[in-house]
Amino acid sequence: MAALAETPHFKSASRTQDSILAPLERRTLNWLAARIPQSINSDHLTVLGAAGMIGAGLSFWLARWNRWALLGVVLCLAINWFGDSLDGTLARFRNQQRPRYGFYVDHIIDAVGAFCLLAGLALSGFVSSWVAASMLITFYLLSIECYLATYTLSNFSLSHFKLSPTELRILLAVGAVVLMFKPHVHLAGRHFLLFDVGGVIGTAGMLAIFAVSTFRNSVRLYREERLK
Repeated sequence: MAALAETPHFKSASRTQDSILAPLERRTLNWLAARIPQSINSDHLTVLGAAGMIGAGLSFWLARWNRWALLGVVLCLAINWFGDSLDGTLARFRNQQRPRYGFYVDHIIDAVGAFCLLAGLALSGFVSSWVAASMLITFYLLSIECYLATYTLSNFSLSHFKLSPTELRILLAVGAVVLMFKPHVHLAGRHFLLFDVGGVIGTAGMLAIFAVSTFRNSVRLYREERLK
């Protein structure tokens, strides 16, 4: 009982963020954090970010009947960025950090949000179900690798190859706008859904990142814990 009553030791992981837009994003988030009313806290922003991702999935689904709903995708992705990116910044700005709670809740919500987004995209008819499923599975694989690396190496990488969730949101928003006018593309004399092509490229990219990160971190851990 005494052991159960002890407060668990927790070492907060360092954060690595070196994406293309990271310097601009950091300044923007700090500027916003200084102006958020005191009545709004990080939990409010986390909920807002989750609502934005769910809304993006719903907007994709509604676009099956009305392509103007794709503008809702763009708006909801912006809302998701605002809530999901600012909640941690606000906690650090106000010195109200809860590392374990924040890390756990934020990434559980990310997992649910990714499912909602890709489920809505699959239901929209703008992408094949197998492509949407492949993207979701690969995203989960990459997330698991990232979380394990955070635990074992005490470093949480927010970006890979100069790309972070912010850049991916922008690419998805641009793709949603293009989708309104050109849902199909022609490659090598064949007819494909635009998001099938983008989804296959995205899946291949995430698999490559997963493979490189897994190999690199496994080698590092092996060297750090080499048997004598």
